[in-house]
Amino acid sequence: MVQRQILQRSLASPIRHAFTPSIRSTVPRRFASDEMPKLTGAADNAFNRERMAVKQHAKASSGTNTRSVAVPALILSAINAKNLWDEHWEHWKHLPPLEERVEYPYMNIRTKKFFWGDGDKLE
Repeated sequence: MVQRQILQRSLASPIRHAFTPSIRSTVPRRFASDEMPKLTGAADNAFNRERMAVKQHAKASSGTNTRSVAVPALILSAINAKNLWDEHWEHWKHLPPLEERVEYPYMNIRTKKFFWGDGDKLE
């Protein structure tokens, strides 16, 4: 009984410490901030300035591409897939049934047995 309580406390302690108020308060604030941090001191160099410019450009241009390009492309590809599907089955309507088709010697060649047996499950 005592060993079980010690084990439960030892397993629960990392989880309990991971969500302390100091960590909880910084995580949402970091992800919710929209403004870019100001570069000062040693961090204010050409590499960091270029990186900030790339991030600002990506943030400004990412939303328009999704709505103006991706959604119409998905709609057009869905229409194309539907048309190809209909053409395929329209073609199959003109073919004779599978039972009436000629079976040529090069069709259904089996050089190796399937792992469940001979492979002829149709007969």
